[in-house]
Amino acid sequence: MTNDRRPADGARARRRASMLAAAVGGCALVAAATTPAAAHPAGHGHRLDYVALGDSYTSGPGIPTQVDADCARSDRNYPSLVTRRARATTFTDVSCSGATTVQMWQAQGTNRPQLDAVSRNTDLVTLQIGGNDVGFGTIIATCARLGVQDPKGHPCERSYEASGQDALALAVRQTAPKVTEVLRAVHARAPHARVVMVGYPDLLPDDGVGCFPQVPFAQGDFAYLRDTEKRLNLMLRTVAGRNRAEYVDTYGPTVGHDMCKAPADRWIEPLQPAAPAAPAHPNARGEEAMAGAVLHRLAGNHGHR
Repeated sequence: MTNDRRPADGARARRRASMLAAAVGGCALVAAATTPAAAHPAGHGHRLDYVALGDSYTSGPGIPTQVDADCARSDRNYPSLVTRRARATTFTDVSCSGATTVQMWQAQGTNRPQLDAVSRNTDLVTLQIGGNDVGFGTIIATCARLGVQDPKGHPCERSYEASGQDALALAVRQTAPKVTEVLRAVHARAPHARVVMVGYPDLLPDDGVGCFPQVPFAQGDFAYLRDTEKRLNLMLRTVAGRNRAEYVDTYGPTVGHDMCKAPADRWIEPLQPAAPAAPAHPNARGEEAMAGAVLHRLAGNHGHR
């Protein structure tokens, strides 16, 4: 790359970083309505009352059709796809962009505490939470800003390890008891429900090779951020197994479709999305892939691995 091209690429990367910070920083809020799911019965004469809890990876910001502008919730997010194909009797989706574990108990603007949707009548709960507790939006914005300054190095990793320990690994460990409390609360409210913890899909190339400036992280930080996401998913899997919940791996099924791939192949949009979706979030195909993983788990055994 010649010197006269670098300023232009840097400017584009800075604009993309600013766009992403705005997209992941603004989150919001409204009470979700309980709607009937498919017209078909749940099967074998039994009801299936399904509640979906989660953050923006669950709600599907930017994906048409948005049915709740305040929570950036789509009717093509994975819970909506699951409920149609599983023939749920009732479906309540209270997922909301920007949610952390705190929003399980506290209102998020006009959106009631998400746990309020869970009751003794609930048969199935899916939960995807923890990314915002770890600091997803801040991490992306910070690493994009530092990557523009040192695209060949690993400035983000250096920054998060400046204290002598990995601050992101610590954040994942500190999130584990919060997720544990959510699962315990779900079981207390719905003692007979099947509880499914949903992991996060593959955001960055699994081989650790970067794609600056499309995703303006420094070359050396791609593997670091990939490993951080894998650490988060491992924590969610472990916490689920210890708290009578099943775990759905959405990372494995989405490898090869990360935000660095060409538009025709990617299921996670980059910082400047080409498909309707939020930056660094699943597009409609990504939500379909997560729905497929959940449905595969639901069709399998009821173990808690």
